[in-house]
Amino acid sequence: MLHTLRARRGMTVAPHHLAAHAGRDVLREGGSAVEACVAMAATLAVVYPHMTGIGGDGFWLVREADGRVHAIDACGRSAQAATLAFYAGQTRIPWRGPGAANTVAGTVSGWALALALAGEGNRLPLARLLEEAIAHARAGVPVTAGGAQVAAAKGAELRAQPGAYAATFEPDGRALREGELLRQPRLADTLAQLARAGLDDFYRGALARTIAADLAALGSPLALADLQAHRAQASTPLHVRLEQATLYNHAPPTQGLASLLILALFERLQVQQGEGFAHVHGLVEATKQAFLIRDAHVGDPAWMSLDPQALLDDAAALDGLAARIDPARALPWPQPAQAGDTTWFGAIDGRGQAVSCIQSTYFEFGSGLVLPATGITWQNRGCSFGLAADGWNALKPGRKPFHTLNPALAVFDDGRVMSYGTMGGEGQPQTQAAIFSRYARFGMPLQQAVSAPRWLLGRTWGEDSTSLKLEDRFAPELIQALRAAGHVVELLPAHTSVMGHAGALVREADGTLSGASDPRSDGVVAGW
Repeated sequence: MLHTLRARRGMTVAPHHLAAHAGRDVLREGGSAVEACVAMAATLAVVYPHMTGIGGDGFWLVREADGRVHAIDACGRSAQAATLAFYAGQTRIPWRGPGAANTVAGTVSGWALALALAGEGNRLPLARLLEEAIAHARAGVPVTAGGAQVAAAKGAELRAQPGAYAATFEPDGRALREGELLRQPRLADTLAQLARAGLDDFYRGALARTIAADLAALGSPLALADLQAHRAQASTPLHVRLEQATLYNHAPPTQGLASLLILALFERLQVQQGEGFAHVHGLVEATKQAFLIRDAHVGDPAWMSLDPQALLDDAAALDGLAARIDPARALPWPQPAQAGDTTWFGAIDGRGQAVSCIQSTYFEFGSGLVLPATGITWQNRGCSFGLAADGWNALKPGRKPFHTLNPALAVFDDGRVMSYGTMGGEGQPQTQAAIFSRYARFGMPLQQAVSAPRWLLGRTWGEDSTSLKLEDRFAPELIQALRAAGHVVELLPAHTSVMGHAGALVREADGTLSGASDPRSDGVVAGW
């Protein structure tokens, strides 16, 4: 898809077409952008289970039609029993299995708070918002090429975990192949229970008791009391001022600070032309400076010594960080990297409410624990904690883990509003920077800004390489210039999913909507 799609009355974008259409249909029935995103979130949990699910976390940015911008933090905390003693004899928290399932799943609480904050803006019943997800889970949905590839590659480590992974995702004793039907009747029942009893049932009702019993039986440190104590939080987003727009992103424990820093530092380099060496090198070097700060400071905000908004407001500090960037040479790398797979999705309704939303179970299929009674795949976000007595990200009971998830919004001086984001762990801030700079600074059409070749500095899940990875569609002379400047360049195939599944929506001042989806995903833009 090379053309930016446009509409007037509402628009959605998601990395799976069934989710985008589920959200669009909610808009057509009079629902708000928030309600459309709840429908998309639930549908993605069914049709993209290798990337997301109701056993994960989520973060929201919402710009209301009156200009107010607010955020929702639906990050679960670590279990009270998740102590150093629980992991005695281990040097790190395992990536898979019961020990990895050590934080509450916050996603559903984020849906609940988003709907609660909308108040009278809600037009449709919860049962309608979950309808498509329930139907797809019960009747079955064809497995995507990416989902089949992940299931085949990770099958050995996933089927070894206790629970219902193999029964759910390998019903014939092997990973499902592309186009075969994935049926999830237990998950359908769980979503139907939420539709009947309300979303709070996940944490404080009959469903919570069933979830807690399954987790305990599988060996997770999570208990019913951890679920009952959980609440999503309304929060204030971070923001930074650029020449023509104000950018918004989510506050810690997400890496939203890094996403904003990259673009703030890049603007100070005053690059005049896109797609050349100065553009790519400048953003990569800005990424390094942002990641150095992120990796040293960002985690549970209650334990941070850095005030992220104060840094973004300090022009002199940002000037100093930008001055560290050599416009001709690469800073030696690597630094520790974060993996993860995620889904970003967005909606803008006819009234002008714009939503940027992201949710994830962290690694593909999270911890690998699929709860037998509910069909929920539980996240492994808490494996990012360090097994240490102290430190900014040390394991503590009731602590929020560091999150790669970060949804983005931009409000332009000319009245445009942009909702954008991507999956991709370490690559999220980098892809956001590529899309925004191409569209906003260098005037590239929105769809081309998403489709154009991308790069990724750092590791991807399952790989040790920390090189600068480039899709092989970049011009050979640019690749050579980057290598000559000291970048360790690794070429990847065109349109590889390693570069994330991005999307973007823009509302013009006159109400016209435009959208772009990523050819690397199974998604579409859906408008009416």
